[in-house]
Parts: sequence; structure tokens; C-alpha cells
Amino acid sequence: MEFKEIIELINTISDSKVTSFTLEEGDKKLTIKAGDKAPQVVAPQVVAMPAMAPQAMPSQVMPMPVATGAVTPQVEATEAVNEVSEENKSDANIKTINSPLVGTFYAAPSPDDAPFISVGDTVKKGQVIGIVEAMKLMNEIESDHDGVVTEIMVNNGDMVEYGQILVKVK
Repeated sequence: MEFKEIIELINTISDSKVTSFTLEEGDKKLTIKAGDKAPQVVAPQVVAMPAMAPQAMPSQVMPMPVATGAVTPQVEATEAVNEVSEENKSDANIKTINSPLVGTFYAAPSPDDAPFISVGDTVKKGQVIGIVEAMKLMNEIESDHDGVVTEIMVNNGDMVEYGQILVKVK
């Protein structure tokens, strides 16, 4: 479930007389409770698990108070992405390739290999431009656009956020 859908769901439940709502998708669980007090959203707590000992862990939840009425989430990463996007609108020829997830960016398939792309290279839609490691999984990041690489915004080994600009293509 996307962030926008969750906010829409919270607003809908806040405006109704529903007192409790639970949604489960895979290993994620979202519970919204309302009553005489302000509605509360119960979200899963991130629990680090040792890599060598895969075990079933009980689901732990952490209550998060939500104000009644209009819900205005404060997401710093999204605001930063929006500010960067507005700057890029000034040059219509520049397109960006953004990170689809949070993790560590790698510019090459291994430390000894050459980087996937360099400034001035021509890239095709679907061409691998880097790797983002998330939860010990290597995710190849592909170009969304055809063009010439004008700027690489991240360095090898940098932590990247969801939606962060990785590469600019013209």
C-alpha cells in the first residue's frame, strides 16, 4: 500500500464513525482505531534480525497518534524530493533517474569492475546504471530514459533515499 493510499484511508476513517480498522498485506499490518479520543494508527516497528539466524519473529506494533480532521503528514524526504523536482523543471531537457528504494548505491557490479556509466555516456531505456543494495539484496537500477548522462548525483557507496536523484540525463 502506497503512502498516499494510507493517508487517504486515514482521512476516510477519520470522517466516518468507524471505531476500528485493520488491513494486512503480506507481513505488514495497519490498524486504525478511533473513538472518543483522536484516531490512532498502529504501524509495524522495524526489528533488525541477525542475518545468520532466520526465525519467525512476533509482530510488534508501535502506536502513532494521528490528529483528527485533516491529516498533514510530515515527510522530510518527500519534501526534499519535491524541492529538487521543482529545480529540474527549469530545464525541460534534463530528465532524472531516481532511486526506487532506500539503500546503498553501487556504481559498478563489483569493486574491481568499471562503473556502469560515466558522465558523457549514452544510455538507453532499460540499461543498468547502478545497483542499490537493500536488506542484503542487490537491485539493479535501470534507466527510465534514452539520452546522454550529464551528471551523476551520487558516489559509489553512498546511502540513497527513495526518490533521490541518482543520474541526470539529457
